[in-house]
Amino acid sequence: QVQLVESGGDLVQPGESLRLSCAASAFAWDYYTIGWFRQAPGKEREDVSCINSSDGSTHYADSVKGRFTISRDKRKKTVYLQMNSLEPEDTGVYYCATTLACSGPYLSWGQGTQVTVGS
Repeated sequence: QVQLVESGGDLVQPGESLRLSCAASAFAWDYYTIGWFRQAPGKEREDVSCINSSDGSTHYADSVKGRFTISRDKRKKTVYLQMNSLEPEDTGVYYCATTLACSGPYLSWGQGTQVTVGS
């Protein structure tokens, strides 16, 4: 089973940027598509972005399009989520997860990293 570790979360001000990392430790990690999700306090978890293993195609939630960029470094077994122009509404715990297709189901999850935008 793939083990995932997220990092890069922090407290930032609106308009600032962060880059989250999702590092995997598993044989055949390249086989998996990776998704990013977030969950704000009192709200349901929502999908943020996804990158396909087969062709590198990407998907984004409407709320982050044009601000967030997902990328993958296969050599480092890491997926990144570059988040620019952060807004208070982006606050939450961000998780990455493995799947065979962006539509799910998702198989393995990391423990999450906290992103807080604003005071």
